[in-house]
Amino acid sequence: MSTEPLRSTRSTCPYCGVGCGVLIKSRGEQIVGVEGDPEHPANFGRLCTKGSTLHLTARAEVQQQLRLLQPMQRLERGGAAQPLAWEPALGLASQRLAEIWQRHGPDAIGVYVSGQLLTEDYYVFNKLVKGLLGSNHIDTNSRLCMSSAVAGYKATLGADAPPCSYEDLALAQTVLITGSNMAWAHPVLFARLEEARRANPQQKWIVVDPRRTETAERADLHLQLLPGSDVALMHGMLHLMLWESLIDRRYIEQHTSGFEALRDRVREWTPQAAARATGCREDDIVTAARWFAASPASLSLYCQGLNQSSSGTDKNIALINLHLATGQIGKPGAGPFSLTGQPNAMGGREVGGLANLLSAHRDLARPQDRAEVAALWGLPDVPATPGRTAVEMFQAAADGEVKALWIACTNPAQSLPDQAMVRRALERAEFVLVQESFANTATAQWADLLLPATTWGEKDGTVTNSERRISRVRAAVAAPGQARHDWAMAVDIAQRLARQIGPASLTPEQRVAMFDYPDAQSIWEEHRASTQGRDLDITGLSYELLEQVGPQQWPMAQGQTQGRARLYEDGVFPTADGRARFVDIAPRPLAETRRAAFPFSLNTGRLRDQWHGMSRTGTLGRLLGHTSQPMVELHPQDMARLRLVDGDEVGLSSGRGQVVLSAKGNAAVAPAQAFVPMHWGSESLIGRTADGRLHGGINELTTPVFCPKSKQPELKHTAIRVEKLNLSWRLMARVWLPGRAVLALRQQLMQMLAQDDFKSLVMASVLPFGREEADADSAGGDVGDRGSSGLVLRAAASQPLPLKTLAPIAALLGLDGPALLAYEDAPHAQQRRLLLDAGGQRLRGYWLAGDTSGHELLDSLVLEATPLPGAARLLLAPGALRQRWLQAAPRSAQICTCLDVNEARIRAVLLKSEGQPEQRLQALQTQLRCGTECGSCLPRLRTLVAEIAPEAGAAAAAAVAL
Repeated sequence: MSTEPLRSTRSTCPYCGVGCGVLIKSRGEQIVGVEGDPEHPANFGRLCTKGSTLHLTARAEVQQQLRLLQPMQRLERGGAAQPLAWEPALGLASQRLAEIWQRHGPDAIGVYVSGQLLTEDYYVFNKLVKGLLGSNHIDTNSRLCMSSAVAGYKATLGADAPPCSYEDLALAQTVLITGSNMAWAHPVLFARLEEARRANPQQKWIVVDPRRTETAERADLHLQLLPGSDVALMHGMLHLMLWESLIDRRYIEQHTSGFEALRDRVREWTPQAAARATGCREDDIVTAARWFAASPASLSLYCQGLNQSSSGTDKNIALINLHLATGQIGKPGAGPFSLTGQPNAMGGREVGGLANLLSAHRDLARPQDRAEVAALWGLPDVPATPGRTAVEMFQAAADGEVKALWIACTNPAQSLPDQAMVRRALERAEFVLVQESFANTATAQWADLLLPATTWGEKDGTVTNSERRISRVRAAVAAPGQARHDWAMAVDIAQRLARQIGPASLTPEQRVAMFDYPDAQSIWEEHRASTQGRDLDITGLSYELLEQVGPQQWPMAQGQTQGRARLYEDGVFPTADGRARFVDIAPRPLAETRRAAFPFSLNTGRLRDQWHGMSRTGTLGRLLGHTSQPMVELHPQDMARLRLVDGDEVGLSSGRGQVVLSAKGNAAVAPAQAFVPMHWGSESLIGRTADGRLHGGINELTTPVFCPKSKQPELKHTAIRVEKLNLSWRLMARVWLPGRAVLALRQQLMQMLAQDDFKSLVMASVLPFGREEADADSAGGDVGDRGSSGLVLRAAASQPLPLKTLAPIAALLGLDGPALLAYEDAPHAQQRRLLLDAGGQRLRGYWLAGDTSGHELLDSLVLEATPLPGAARLLLAPGALRQRWLQAAPRSAQICTCLDVNEARIRAVLLKSEGQPEQRLQALQTQLRCGTECGSCLPRLRTLVAEIAPEAGAAAAAAVAL
């Protein structure tokens, strides 16, 4: 172990928009730990499962196996990338971009960046495209998560400015959560909300969601509406408010405009009509309307369920209409509060990082705004035509109009809808430039030039969270290898481009000087100056002040000592007349409605312990304990109708492609609906489309149709067909491996399974499992040790794979050779192998090819490291394996990721625990310690406390299998 002193660096979590403060622990140039920052006002020391394991994603093993550590050039598409020195790499990037600009014009270059970039990164990219290239063709993956919220705020309140603060969670009397599974997507905020309700038991929660999520389980009222019917629901609520005189007429008259047209619109939307349109009970709609309108303070919290829709802006507007009609805005505990999906989607919007925006919330459509930005940058003008947004940009590349794609810190080959179209775009583009931290992303495989970027723990700058709070991001360690900051790479390329192309009114030297930024702070100060007099004025803020007093909310103009916690308290809005605007909108149908050919509604969403495309969280087996494999969830009635049992493979088809997944019954999903997490892309899921091509994961299915106002695609709904696949040949393997080899082996396996030898595979996944620990893995992680990790391989094929074809796969996993117990039937492609420990008493790995029945028992034996139930050779016989499995209890689902506590152990304690719910929860925490670390499992624990009544005597508890 290193003798260097332990350092602590204040920074910010790189995941969701909650913006939690973290303390990074490091020794030398190695991050060794992370804690929540108890002084950060976003989280006060709390972290979720993802944030609390950040240090494990920075282990040396991850750096060595997955990080992109030097520039790489691909000489031909599909070929291996070759190392390249920085100078020729930058020269190549600028030369290719300049050639395309000169031959085809500025509109032939599309720049696609990320809500995970820092504000300083964003600012340089925005200036480079709109100031130097002379185009607005820069967009961000924030288009996929927040643009409908932006458009909704601007249409009604006049500016993209969430009016609330996290402190309003404790001040609200009624909380309406819609389109958000907060318990999983924003667990730290959800923990604050649960704490608020415990302090104020009168606080009521209304949850609107097509699924009965963990958030909905905790609600006082769950409105399980039909997908896409949000506007009808809110119109029905407003109708009831009008009928029962629950609106605030004084507020409407003094602070708003446009109410009459909306009033006339909702006249036909009685609660009865809304119930027919939404599938909700009429009485529940009435109750929700009364609770919201009559409450002293009503707060709404919303996210992708409203945003990711072809009518996403309208859904946001309909919700804000409710706030304006009842005066539930601009006061403590009240207001429409959009929950940001990414760590710096707000910061990107602040600098104008979307195709239709300019710096400091300026609008491209306003000549005065364009003139102000041009003056700031020393240009005669900036382009007036809005640029191509995310989907439009890639569609234009697929059509041959965009010739170059410059992609930074995002993974469109996993996250964009209609992956077939995205593949065409990446194939047809003449030049694809990718700035990335991880070499294994799906998009990196398409890059002509890869530039290595710094990531969490190495970056320096600022981010803005959901409540408009600006926090510092600080580097704890130096950048590994040759990695550079994103802003620095953009500056280097911009200065080289500036010598060749750019506004003709400026000399090359003047163009180069536009990007004279020695450090991140100099960029931020230019951004700060651009905000003077704007709604987000931060001229009173500085890096020094952030160092001295900590994170601050905007606006914070010069002379002010702190930011503003709440907006619009005076009832004055940033519109031409100072009034908020009601917007008359009509409910619109989904982009794709269910029909005979595609009778299911597909809903995509998040897992509790995973993030986006899993390029970081997917490196940790412990974060795959809660949900361990790609699956589609269906209602039990649909499972029965399709004659499915858990684990059966099904084909999910839309008008764009097909994906094969295992099915799982879950009553939380409504009939005729299906749920699949958004995370499963080609990095973790392999399969073939109908024409034999490798597919792009779940977004092979989703529609590129977007909201006409926000240009945000309808990722939350796709009409699909679900078909049972009668596959008789499967492959299952699980084995502990040294931590230093797991991730590299996984990459090798995924690449091998994608080869033509495995064309008959309709589905395959390779994922890590285990309990990674920084110290254990740094030392190598002995196989079988509980601090080590391993790989689990699952596959299914339309026809048996020859055993000789499988041999290299087994060899990579160490599941071959004479030391294993083995059975083989080559003519029928049946093979079973067991890897035992030195004493022959415990199972370290297994391999089942052909008949995989009973693999659940083998999983339990490998994962739990329990002694074998009998002679090991008996596990080789399929019949005996099945019989032993039927006699054994299935392995219980993991609930607590931090401490690996499963549901069976929790049930056993609860059956013996009496008293009030909080006392029983405390008994759980005392005996099992679950819920005492990050707290992400607490919502589920509270649900189990409510569900499981104590039984008399210890006998019943003892009968529960642990």
